[in-house]
Amino acid sequence: MSAVIEIEGLRKTFHTLRHGRRVAVDGFDLLVEAGQIHGFLGPNGSGKTTTLRALLGLVRADDGRMTVLGERSPDHLPRVAGRVGAIVESPQFFGNFTAHRTLRLLARAGGVPTTRVDAVLEQVGLRDRGRERVKGYSLGMKQRLAVASALLKDPELLILDEPANGLDPGGIREMRDLMRSLAAAGVTVLVSSHILAEIQLICDHVTIISRGRRVAAGRVDEVLAGFDRHEFLVRVGDPARAAQLLGEAGLTVTGHDDHLVVSDVDDPTRISRTLGEQGLWVGELSPLRPDLESVFLELTGTSTHPTLPRQVDDSVLPDRGPRTAMIDLDAEGVDA
Repeated sequence: MSAVIEIEGLRKTFHTLRHGRRVAVDGFDLLVEAGQIHGFLGPNGSGKTTTLRALLGLVRADDGRMTVLGERSPDHLPRVAGRVGAIVESPQFFGNFTAHRTLRLLARAGGVPTTRVDAVLEQVGLRDRGRERVKGYSLGMKQRLAVASALLKDPELLILDEPANGLDPGGIREMRDLMRSLAAAGVTVLVSSHILAEIQLICDHVTIISRGRRVAAGRVDEVLAGFDRHEFLVRVGDPARAAQLLGEAGLTVTGHDDHLVVSDVDDPTRISRTLGEQGLWVGELSPLRPDLESVFLELTGTSTHPTLPRQVDDSVLPDRGPRTAMIDLDAEGVDA
């Protein structure tokens, strides 16, 4: 595979009167190869959006090397601007314009045939609402319009920051299907999101950033496998007796109110055989596999539980609010 995005040693520091010097990105690396749907994850303030802005020439990096579609960024970014679609940060639309008019203006400004307008409105599910004024749109509809603006160029690389923000479950599924269809057509997608279960469903590769540094990168299944403790949930009529027997058999057991967790088990039949030989019959024996949410929480220091849970409540990861905007990749880079 060829690299579509390469970032090596990216550093960015901000200086403010109130907070002084703050390191937003500290030696960060990112590699996105052609054809991937690549998840880019990090908590609020981790440096994720700063990284995307630096990559697109919207802030000037202090140090590091970046390339987009083989061209150095930001110096040579205009050479590939027509092949990249991106949305980063808050929506910026004229409320009195319709979605159709908004996209026509953007198409003309970017030298894109206006025939693309109807096509992208269809892609994002706004075909029947395209003649309505944007000020009447919900947050989710504005997100769809932002994605449509990024698709106008029929890009080879699509960068999406929180594309599912404000969408209902049906809209989230449609966005997932859209990304899959784009990837099937050869488009490389870099997507950030706080809906980590969705990232696990849609992405084949993932990079996690925390406090400006990369803490994990690779195939999603390989990242998860690194946190698999070979744990099993056990439900049995007499948990106390079962815990004693399993402990005597050399297994590591953690007791809970209505179940046991047995760790470092390569062969689960060892559990059922140990208990069955003593007349204790297992009601449930289920593997506890790490998911992307639990791994994310542990890697970023936001999990206080010593054992990775199978499920993480969505409320643990707060919604960041509107995070999308149209990006003009033909503009010169500016310092923040």
